Amino acid sequence: MIETLKAMEFTPFLLSFKLAFITTVILFIISLPLAWYLSQTRSKMKPLIEAVTALPIVLPPSVLGFYILWSLSQNSPLGAFFEETFGVQLAFSFTGLVVASCFYSLPFMVQPLQSGFESLNKHMLEASYISGKSKVSTILKVALPNMKPALLTALS
Repeated sequence: MIETLKAMEFTPFLLSFKLAFITTVILFIISLPLAWYLSQTRSKMKPLIEAVTALPIVLPPSVLGFYILWSLSQNSPLGAFFEETFGVQLAFSFTGLVVASCFYSLPFMVQPLQSGFESLNKHMLEASYISGKSKVSTILKVALPNMKPALLTALS
């Protein structure tokens, strides 16, 4: 029994947990301001931004995988830029896996956060602004604590 446990390879599990953690952190940093902007704006660009954000949900996984693989390869402008500028090959690397995972998971982070921001009481946000709090302080100290279900959905 002990020999079987020693013989087990835990590398795939560690790689999966590392990918999930890094993807979650990156997406939270990107999605929080994006979801706040989408929930507060009345811009004509809002539907376009929401459509681009939701694109990974609409595209079939094989098509999405093909596009991501092509865009990260050395033959694409993005892949060539990263290879020439940073010396990083994105296709078939952990860095490329993180980029692809972030792109695929973006709507699953943005949409719950946007919904949570939209469900907040506007008077509560206005009271925070009137009391002299900045937008960042209002988001961190007023909005996020009052939308815990949406936050937990986005982070899960």
